[in-house]
Amino acid sequence: MKKHYFLAAILVIGGLSSYPQNKSAYHISASFSIKSEGGYDYLTVDPNSEKLYVSHGSQVNVLNKQTGDSIGVIKTEKDVHGIALVPSLGKGYISNGTLNKVLVFDLATNKVLKYVSTGKFADGIFYDDFSRKVISCNGMSKNMTVIDPNADTVVATIQLTGWPETAVSDGNGNIYVNNAEKGEMDVIDATTFTVIHNWSNKPGTGASGLAIDRKNMRLFATCGNKLMIVMDATNGKVITSLPTGDGADGAAFDEQLKVVYSSNGDASLTVIKEQTADKFTLSENVATKTGARTIAVDQKTHKIYLPSGSFKPAAKGSFRPQIIPGTFKILVIDPNLD
Repeated sequence: MKKHYFLAAILVIGGLSSYPQNKSAYHISASFSIKSEGGYDYLTVDPNSEKLYVSHGSQVNVLNKQTGDSIGVIKTEKDVHGIALVPSLGKGYISNGTLNKVLVFDLATNKVLKYVSTGKFADGIFYDDFSRKVISCNGMSKNMTVIDPNADTVVATIQLTGWPETAVSDGNGNIYVNNAEKGEMDVIDATTFTVIHNWSNKPGTGASGLAIDRKNMRLFATCGNKLMIVMDATNGKVITSLPTGDGADGAAFDEQLKVVYSSNGDASLTVIKEQTADKFTLSENVATKTGARTIAVDQKTHKIYLPSGSFKPAAKGSFRPQIIPGTFKILVIDPNLD
């Protein structure tokens, strides 16, 4: 996901919220340990099953999202980043980073079916239910690869002006992607696969995490300067910006609860309530764990999943601290709905 990790986050001991708050509306309900080695990036909840897909090193760990029990492991040739699911075809897709490929696997058996070539450094990936295409965000080549999941072939390449991070779709023909390098939201026509708008995300800087409220047409982007911007997806107007923790790398939106989340590497989860389409309030910062910077939300159970671990300083020449083998885990956070 994000190219730069906030090294200062390693120095944080506990939750860092500076905002006054009463009893938290959230609690950590479970912690799933994964003992294999390697770093991590995105994770994906399967809404149609009990599966949680977790990127970890050069493999994807498939867990039971309720118990944390291992269901399987999908091994790849190099670093994994994102996981996209196409249940109607029984397939999943894994962006394989420096391999410059997307791996196709069978959802039922986890068997590797094929590799599809992409641009350089396949990072974020998602399934667009309008065009019915799988699309990867390729950082180093500053483009996006459009894959037809029926034939698992490349049907288009979308060239951008900067590093693309997370992308989402409104389900009606528009694709939005954080152009982190240019500090803008690029809008793509999902019929022609061409860029039709470049919207500034000021006062935010280069954004990483991205989520969407399709009903109200609002985009939520976590930015590098500890802000989440709320943007009108119809015209690019920044409606408001709210403070988040440091090292924010993921964003998620709970459609039923009308809550936006920013997962922050500094051991906090920023919770923002959508009061109306134009009114958003900061609810609290929930204490999590250092490095819990990416996120997945189960829209049915409202559970929140955050990957983390224990760290040691970055190796010489590396920008990212190293996770200590055997400490990788998934935090499960539940809202108190009573």
